[in-house]
Amino acid sequence: MAIFFMFGKYSQNALKDASPQRTRDVDLLVARFQGTIKDKYVLLGDSDLVLIVDLPSIEDAIKVSSSLTLSTGISFRTSPAIPVNDFDIYVQVGGA
Repeated sequence: MAIFFMFGKYSQNALKDASPQRTRDVDLLVARFQGTIKDKYVLLGDSDLVLIVDLPSIEDAIKVSSSLTLSTGISFRTSPAIPVNDFDIYVQVGGA
């Protein structure tokens, strides 16, 4: 499994359609791709929303991102994430 940060930007219609039911539907859609949402936050700034999602692969992240955009009207920018401690090890190995 891999962690992805999914940064969402609401369209006007997507914002009007916000509801607890749509949030539950998002959880179910992610689960269809064997994923889980670790956390969700509303943001101020360039992105309106971030989902922290655990998914089996980058291919699944692409499928989830595009499926969520189609079903919610929220456009997503999805980025893989790696824990800092793992990164530190990779940098040491690569720099040695």
